[in-house]
Amino acid sequence: MNILILEDEIPAYQKLTKCLDSFFDIKITHDWARTIVDGEKFLKENTYDFILSDIQLLDGLSFDLFDKIKIEAPIIFCSAHDEYLFQAFNTNGIAYILKPYSQDDFNKAINKYESLFKKGNYNSLDSNTIDALKSALQQENTTYKKRFVIKKASGIQLLNATDIALITASGDFCLVIENLGKRLTISQNLGSIYQQLNPKKFFKINRSEIVNIDFIENIESHFKNRLLISIKNHKEKVMTSSSTTSDFRKWLES
Repeated sequence: MNILILEDEIPAYQKLTKCLDSFFDIKITHDWARTIVDGEKFLKENTYDFILSDIQLLDGLSFDLFDKIKIEAPIIFCSAHDEYLFQAFNTNGIAYILKPYSQDDFNKAINKYESLFKKGNYNSLDSNTIDALKSALQQENTTYKKRFVIKKASGIQLLNATDIALITASGDFCLVIENLGKRLTISQNLGSIYQQLNPKKFFKINRSEIVNIDFIENIESHFKNRLLISIKNHKEKVMTSSSTTSDFRKWLES
C-alpha cells in the first residue's frame, strides 16, 4: 500500500507514520511532502491508496493543490481547524481527524474510508466542494473576541468568551452569567459586546439579552410569538422578543 502524507510539521508527520504502522499489518510505503510544490510533483508521478493531508502547508493550502490536480484516492484531512471547517467537512462527507487526535480517531477515519471506497461510495473532491471548504476556512479565520478582561477590586480576571452563558444589559455596563452561574460585570454596552462575538454561537434575543447556544437547555413556546429559554446554571428564564423569534428559530438550525 502506497500513501502520500502532506504535512508541514515534522512532529505531526512522525505521529502519522506511527499511527499508520499501528493500524496496518501489511507493508506500507509512503511519500512525504511539506509543500504544494512537492505534493504536486508526487501526485503527477505516482498513484496512492490514501492521502493524509494537513490543510496549511508551508507554501499555501492543500485545497489549492487538490484544485489543480484531480484526485481519485480517498483524502483524509488532519488538522487543528474546527468550528466552520469541521461543519463543512461533515456536510460534504469528507473524513476529518481533528488534532490532537488519538490512535482510535485515526483508526475510525481509515476504516470509514476503506469501507466507502471498496463499496464505490467515495466521491472525489470537485471544484465546488473545494470552494465550499475554502469559504468555510475563511469564515473560521474571521477574528472574534476570545476573552474579556474583567477588572475587580482584587485584580484582573480573564473571562473566555466560550464560558459566557448569558449577557444582560445594565446601562453602560453588562452583567455576564458564566458557565458555572457566577455573575461578572463587563464595562461595555450590549451593542459593543455583541459585535465582538461569534454570531454562530451568540444571539441577541431581545433588546437587552444575548444567549450562548452552548448553554441553552430548553426552549418553550410563550404568548405573542415569544419563546422562553432556560439557560444552564441560571434559575430565571429569558425570553425572545416577538420581533426576534423568527430569526432566532432560523439561527438555531443554521
